[in-house]
Amino acid sequence: MTSKSPRILILACGNTLREDDGVGPWLAEWSDERFAARAKVHVISRHQWTPELTDEIAAAWAVLFVDCAMDAEPGQIRCGPVQSDDQEPALATHHLDAGQLLRLTTELYDARPTSCLLLTVGAGSLELREGFSAAVEQALPEACRLIETTIAEWLATTEIA
Repeated sequence: MTSKSPRILILACGNTLREDDGVGPWLAEWSDERFAARAKVHVISRHQWTPELTDEIAAAWAVLFVDCAMDAEPGQIRCGPVQSDDQEPALATHHLDAGQLLRLTTELYDARPTSCLLLTVGAGSLELREGFSAAVEQALPEACRLIETTIAEWLATTEIA
């Protein structure tokens, strides 16, 4: 398992070749640049969330999951707590959602971050092309502001300052 020192993990997923699905990696790149000077902030971007990420989650004090959402209006931003998936369905071995990752982390490491949030941006199109729909493009500044505010609040917490 990775270092036990308290840290914040930004964990994004998406495919930059599938239009709005690339919003997670874009926000991860923005976050990596924005928080480059903060050793306590670690950013990971993947095409999909896989069981191997449980090691990183178990070592984190807080996790901000970032992804697009197909069940939201294009450009709609949502940010809220992630609940561990307590159901017993068979876990996919190649792609998990945030709740399944938390459940698996608890099962494997008996560990869970103190705070877990999921930030999503509603996808308007998953066409095979780079770039974003107009709605997602317009949502980017607000999504960046939410990430910055969330990370600043977590960094201000005495447990990881």
